[in-house]
Amino acid sequence: MDVVLLRWPAEADRRDELIEMGTARLLLVEDGATPPHPPDCLEDWIRVPAPELDLRARLAALEGRAMRHSPSVPTLDTDGVLRFDAAWVSLPPVEARLTRAMVERFGAVVGREVLARAGWPEGTAGRNALDVHVLRLRRRLASVGLVIRTVRSRGYLLEAAGSAQRTADA
Repeated sequence: MDVVLLRWPAEADRRDELIEMGTARLLLVEDGATPPHPPDCLEDWIRVPAPELDLRARLAALEGRAMRHSPSVPTLDTDGVLRFDAAWVSLPPVEARLTRAMVERFGAVVGREVLARAGWPEGTAGRNALDVHVLRLRRRLASVGLVIRTVRSRGYLLEAAGSAQRTADA
């Protein structure tokens, strides 16, 4: 989780944008300036100049808070590398396209038709082809802590493995 360093009060406008986006921020408060009240747990401040050890300690604390308070959402880059938390997996092109459709609606049902169009944009693949690729994806995504659940008569749902377990236990 990245923490953005901001000079305070020089970058007050940027701070407002980062608050809106839910980004962790460490304000580097200039000598004589009054630090603002942090609006959430994703912000802290330190007066500069500051010893590097103090700066690193504040950054580490903010990163830890950000990891605990920010929802984990998988990301898929243009090279087909899916990242979730600290893990990653490389996906072949068709599986990357299927995954992209599910990542865009992470935690929500994605219909079979939507997945078929995403996986095979030039033409719809047969039902069996989609099922085979979803099976392969399930195996690949398990290694990064993600599961694909079948929602009968509707489609598939991508979520964190822990979420699936909590749902099954409920």
